[in-house]
Amino acid sequence: MIDDIDGLRRVLAEDRVIAVVGLSANWFRPSYFAAKYMQERGYRIIPVNPAYEEVLGEKCYPSLRDIPVKVDMVDCFRKAEDIPPLVDDAIAIGARTLWLQLGVVNPEAESKAESAGLRVVMDRCVKIEYARLFGGLGWFGVNTGVISSRRPPMPPRPASDPR
Repeated sequence: MIDDIDGLRRVLAEDRVIAVVGLSANWFRPSYFAAKYMQERGYRIIPVNPAYEEVLGEKCYPSLRDIPVKVDMVDCFRKAEDIPPLVDDAIAIGARTLWLQLGVVNPEAESKAESAGLRVVMDRCVKIEYARLFGGLGWFGVNTGVISSRRPPMPPRPASDPR
């Protein structure tokens, strides 16, 4: 499993075509937010979700095996128990990396993917790691005034407040 800065940086630098399994078309879902962020940084995002025809301006595919182009990374926004068949599909399409999002841990899937030659990243967010390693934390709100360690000023008291 890749869990070090150099390994994560290498994966994010080399894998430019990302199939996002479980990508939602709802802007408020973490999968949409992360995929949009990566797309805006030059990555090709290929949505994989049978519920949609298109997400983020890209044709959406019902499964990994339906994608007609070479995929570098399979980014999984699915529950841990849903991962084993996705590993089989990632191996079948010749992906280089299996990335399991925050909270998704499946040691058996990790072992099978690595045995087949895939790089595995587990329990990490692509967007967060990209921002951390390539200087995109400003998009998070850091250094923008949105997030601060300083306590916000108290609002003025209304004139009717007797204190």
